[in-house]
Amino acid sequence: MTTPRAAGPPRAARSRRPPIGPRQLHPGAWWLWALGLGAAATRTTNPLLLLLLAAVAGYVVAARRGDAPWSRSYGAFLRLGLLVLGIRLVFAVLLGSPVPGTHVLFTLPEVPLPTWAQGVRIGGRVTVEGLLAALYDGLRLATLLVCVGAANALASPARLLRTLPGALYEAGVAVVVAMTFAPNLVADVRRLRAARRLRGRTDRGIAAVLSVGIPVLEGALERSVALAAAMDTRGFGRTADVPPRLARTTAALTLAGLLGVCLATYGLLTAGGAGWALPVLLLGLAAAFTGLLLGGRRSTRTRYRPDPWVLPEWLTAGSGAAVAGLTIWLSARDPAAFAPTVVPPTAPTLPLAAVVAVLIGLVPAFAAPPPPRRAS
Repeated sequence: MTTPRAAGPPRAARSRRPPIGPRQLHPGAWWLWALGLGAAATRTTNPLLLLLLAAVAGYVVAARRGDAPWSRSYGAFLRLGLLVLGIRLVFAVLLGSPVPGTHVLFTLPEVPLPTWAQGVRIGGRVTVEGLLAALYDGLRLATLLVCVGAANALASPARLLRTLPGALYEAGVAVVVAMTFAPNLVADVRRLRAARRLRGRTDRGIAAVLSVGIPVLEGALERSVALAAAMDTRGFGRTADVPPRLARTTAALTLAGLLGVCLATYGLLTAGGAGWALPVLLLGLAAAFTGLLLGGRRSTRTRYRPDPWVLPEWLTAGSGAAVAGLTIWLSARDPAAFAPTVVPPTAPTLPLAAVVAVLIGLVPAFAAPPPPRRAS
């Protein structure tokens, strides 16, 4: 006599699966937000606005950064920005500055150079104007690095690769692997320094740096081999057959669209290019989108649990675009406030409209969902 099997749960109950883990913001939204802040930084040399942009990026990172290993790379980018600023000032002191100045701070011994090196000097007068110009330029570059570091600390590289269009998947792998190098490098250095401290060894000095460098390179090589093996196992590179005419059309549209976008972006970031840059940008985006849509037919991969793009993503990406757009518009209306003169030296001012535009970048600190935390 056979015993009847217990009835399973209803089909409707089995189909309703709870989401795995808390929801995370789309990585593309984080990168669009960070690129918007970076575009705003390129439009000004006002140190007060640049520091405000860096502070906005740092606050959002502190509010929405998770505890993943790549989330700890923001501090490394911040120190890199300070290093770039210091190097720029040292070069201005040792090699001089092309900015003419009359307020001499001190004079260094000047090294005589041959006649074929005219226009280049080592040593000589160090002026207030030259140092201010170097400070403003270095601070702008440091702010750009801070914005890139914020995107690296907030956006998951693996999820960013998963959201790329099929036509850009091969190139996207190289880009994502390159972007993960800095966060993984920081995580490896932290881990090895902690291991040295636990063994009672010092983690400072040239000897400690050399002893840490070899394991870091070895770990990078092991990750590369593991990534290649995982890609080979999952059938990476397999494409569908498409007609040659469609492949050539796709390549032409994508290349023309991306070139148009680059040209229009350059025009928008320079003075006098706003008239023709916007139509070229729209045409380039349309051509690139069409090319990517057609190129996606070659890809046979599927997405598992695709990341949604809903209200928090729109608010995050829109806040970065608003910061960039308002800063570009305000800098064209009031150039003196966004580029303080150094000849003669003038104290930078902080325009209220620009402050409000930059503070829009704080929207992700409240609109983005909280990051997932690992159980302790």
